Amino acid sequence: MQPNVVYEPRPFDLRGLRGISNQTIAMHLALYQGYVKATNDLTERIASLVHKDGIERNEAPEYSELKRRLGFEYNGMILHELYFENLIAGGAGDLEPRSAFAKSAEVSFGSVDRWRSDFIGVSGMRGVGWAICYQNPANRRLSNHWVSLHDVGNVAGFRPILVMDIWEHAYLLDYAPSQRARYLDAFFENMNWPVVTRRLSD
Repeated sequence: MQPNVVYEPRPFDLRGLRGISNQTIAMHLALYQGYVKATNDLTERIASLVHKDGIERNEAPEYSELKRRLGFEYNGMILHELYFENLIAGGAGDLEPRSAFAKSAEVSFGSVDRWRSDFIGVSGMRGVGWAICYQNPANRRLSNHWVSLHDVGNVAGFRPILVMDIWEHAYLLDYAPSQRARYLDAFFENMNWPVVTRRLSD
């Protein structure tokens, strides 16, 4: 989050997803653009405070609150980009059993089915947030985690490999709150497995 960097919303064409309407995607992309704008606005305001009063300004409540908000907005921007990236209309086919992701899931969980069962368990937890499959850079193993509020629950140093938005705006136009499982099915039907696999480190 450099003070002189201006972030631009990335273009995503996700029309025609199975089980996730174009209306939901349009609303979701507008929300994402709001995170980009908020990240830019906060970065600019923080830079102006530092420039005006020097680094000692960090003791000021205004500076502190802006810094705290920046983590929420910036992570909201990045997590949405990862979420949109790992979707493609109609999906990219089934997960290739010999793919790096499938092999990593087998090493980490015993089988792809066990990995998926664990991911579904995380995604079905009560509350709003994110279900994220991370890779531990120390041992290359996968683990599934619940992240709330974008910046609460992220595992420091772990690499996000597969990201699922479980805030209600991601599915409420298409499914009732009690139908989250149907949204999860739709999510996997539109999975871009090649993108997910490319996120793995060697």
